Amino acid sequence: MAVRTFAAVDVGSYELGLKIYEFSQKNGMKEIDSIRHSIELGTDTYQNGIIDMEHMDELCDVLADFSSIMKSYKVDDYKAYGTSAIRETKNTAIVLEQIKLRTGIKVEVLSNSEQRFLHYKAAAIKGSRFDEFIREGCAIVDVGGGSIQISLFDNDTLVTTQNIRLGVLRTMDMLATLSPKTRDMEGILKELIDNQLQVFKKLYLKGRTIKNLILIDDYVSAMLYHSGSKDRAFTSGRFKEVCAKIRMMDTAAIAKEYGISEETAPLLLPAVSLVSRVIKITKAETIWSPGVSLCDGMAYEYAEKEKLVHYRHDFENDIIACAKVMSKRYQGNEARNELIEKVACDLFDATRKIHGMARRDKLLLIIASLLNDCGRYISIEAGAECGYEIIMATEMIGLSHAEREIVANIVRFNKTPFRYYSEVATTSLIDRESYIKIAKLSAMFRIADGVCRSYRTKVNDVRFSVKGGELIINVFTVDDIDLEQGFFSRKASLFEEVFSIKPVLRYKRL
Repeated sequence: MAVRTFAAVDVGSYELGLKIYEFSQKNGMKEIDSIRHSIELGTDTYQNGIIDMEHMDELCDVLADFSSIMKSYKVDDYKAYGTSAIRETKNTAIVLEQIKLRTGIKVEVLSNSEQRFLHYKAAAIKGSRFDEFIREGCAIVDVGGGSIQISLFDNDTLVTTQNIRLGVLRTMDMLATLSPKTRDMEGILKELIDNQLQVFKKLYLKGRTIKNLILIDDYVSAMLYHSGSKDRAFTSGRFKEVCAKIRMMDTAAIAKEYGISEETAPLLLPAVSLVSRVIKITKAETIWSPGVSLCDGMAYEYAEKEKLVHYRHDFENDIIACAKVMSKRYQGNEARNELIEKVACDLFDATRKIHGMARRDKLLLIIASLLNDCGRYISIEAGAECGYEIIMATEMIGLSHAEREIVANIVRFNKTPFRYYSEVATTSLIDRESYIKIAKLSAMFRIADGVCRSYRTKVNDVRFSVKGGELIINVFTVDDIDLEQGFFSRKASLFEEVFSIKPVLRYKRL
């Protein structure tokens, strides 16, 4: 394999980052340069809703320099991602257009779940230590400028992931509004943090043992690295000692001790407080900081897409595991949902030449199968609409907002009349490409649900074949499927409309 060069640009809440990587057969993925520039974009966004002109000029100047550096390395490709500071501005589209015109860099905006998933992938490629930690009770704590993400693992499986709007910059901004009124800043900080973390503890930590904590952030990780641990691992007791030392130091001393600028050193206190409180509620015994960044995750994503690296951890299975936990929370019919999943996947595979979709789209079909009845927890009568609202309100790490909307619409249109693009576009920002996926996947999902209509598991096997203008569906069962046959024509009409192929249901008694 020839050497490939890739650049990753992170437009973060309080820092701009550029990393240059080389990929080769001999060295695998290797970081060859790293540049960081402090800029508090998040302060503008979280306080005012827009990025002011001064910061906009600084942002574009730095990104223009990044562009020149990328050209000097003659990079084969690059990715530039914006996170919460860009995502939460009122004028995101204007900001992105300004950056493109003034720097030549195209910045894409990550959803929170996509951003955290890249951090998670960056930690996972560290190998044996990551695998060892998630085999036991483990929490991944990802501290950002606008929020923190806590993901719980047990037996190598992602159990849940929750986003809490308690990021370093957002917390600093809240403290700034209180500073004239109190001197007990640390006490106020603990109160702000604990108020939300206690809700998380009550909902997700009851009866769960968390032995390990994986920390992903910019400042506490640097503090731990400079505090003498070669493998970046600390006991909770040692972590407390280091934190106590920090609280006795002024800004200049912190900057000198831990290799950060005096401008960003004040962010260390809220970051330390956030992590300390999470350690307290989880009772984690060991803290590991792999020292990874969003740029590392971006590089891995690129290498994975280009088939330059392979990692044995199944990231898609983590997304599915989260969907299964979510289904259980809303008391889904596990046996029926798994049957629908199997039938839907078999149909997807049997009609690849007809639908022309990718493997990733099959994942969305699987998730819709697992969550198709979650809305019945709220309302049996309006289960489809409630399911749509539940899915849209629940973050699933690894899925973009658009992908989550596709899943939610598949669930909704399984039971409600299908809506055409001119109708959907009036209430959603979904684009035509995503809408076509909704139509295709909804058509297939309706077939699967129609075959498995009964809440009693009647179907033993289903086989699909396409002959002429018909989709032949052979159902093998020991029971009568009169109910399925009665509903099937109504379920099949959308498939015929979308693919111009008529589904035909046949069954054989075993």
